[in-house]
Amino acid sequence: MSAVIKSLSNSEAEAEEWRLRSDMAAVFRVSARLGWNEQIGNHNSLMLPKAQPDDPDTFLINPRGWRFEELTASSLIVCNLDGKVLRGSGELRKVAFHIHARIHLKCPTATCVMHVHPQYLTALSMLQNPEMALSHHNNLMLNDRVVVDTLGDEPVGDNNEGDRIAESLGDKTIMIMASHGVTVVGATVAEAFDELHSAERTAMYQVTAMSTGQPLRRLPDRLRRRYNGPWGDRVDARMHLDAWRRILDREEPDYKE
Repeated sequence: MSAVIKSLSNSEAEAEEWRLRSDMAAVFRVSARLGWNEQIGNHNSLMLPKAQPDDPDTFLINPRGWRFEELTASSLIVCNLDGKVLRGSGELRKVAFHIHARIHLKCPTATCVMHVHPQYLTALSMLQNPEMALSHHNNLMLNDRVVVDTLGDEPVGDNNEGDRIAESLGDKTIMIMASHGVTVVGATVAEAFDELHSAERTAMYQVTAMSTGQPLRRLPDRLRRRYNGPWGDRVDARMHLDAWRRILDREEPDYKE
């Protein structure tokens, strides 16, 4: 697992889990505001720190049947990598298990996994060639972090498909899932959220520009950043999420209950 997932004392683990729950709840609320979720579908998960080194791997995720804007820090459930709910009220949606548990298991740096259907990345996924153009400054850093999966022609129904998705993701952090949506992974909640936010905004620019019917301008390949390391090492991801949390603290303070 990522270095973020480490052993802590029981009290430290409890305090850290509540901090992480609050971050996750904030991301769900912001995602709802931005229209990223599909009704009561879509799911975000996060590996949790351990109280003891030999404790089983567990992850935090939204329970089945809740809209993102309903979720709070305490309403998220804790599951093991076999899909069993260990703590919390509610059940784990099967498609969420097949995608999230397998990515957490097979991609060591994927501490946080966000799977959503935002408007512009999803629109891009429906094109015959669902790729991000090298046309905006954001693309210079994003594009080498993207993989396009064109093999998932039906909803994920088993672990084999989850394993295929995880293996296709490899060392990339953004997967555009053809005719489906997007999955973004990161070492922290803030990094996954900020990278997804940047990718969706950039897809918005591209789809809007494509709607004019004019050819897209292409930036020189030599300007690509060719960076696949932690997103937060190059971008103010934590500051971005903190800014959103200040807004939520004023307008939706119940998110951290």
